[in-house]
Amino acid sequence: MSKYEIIIYWSEEDHSFIAEVPELAGCMADGATYQEALANAEIIIEEWLQTAKELGRNIPEPKVRLVFA
Repeated sequence: MSKYEIIIYWSEEDHSFIAEVPELAGCMADGATYQEALANAEIIIEEWLQTAKELGRNIPEPKVRLVFA
């Protein structure tokens, strides 16, 4: 499971759920269901990271989130 933030929303235009990863430029996925979009985003994140490594590009660290109980 990725530690990068994933924002998922319904796109009426695309008739699918869109999953965006704001910390990784251009990293997006979609799916017919929320769960499918999330699963596809996890795959795309790994592919994005692998491609960045192969190209010698900087890989941003996941943002730290503070959770208060």
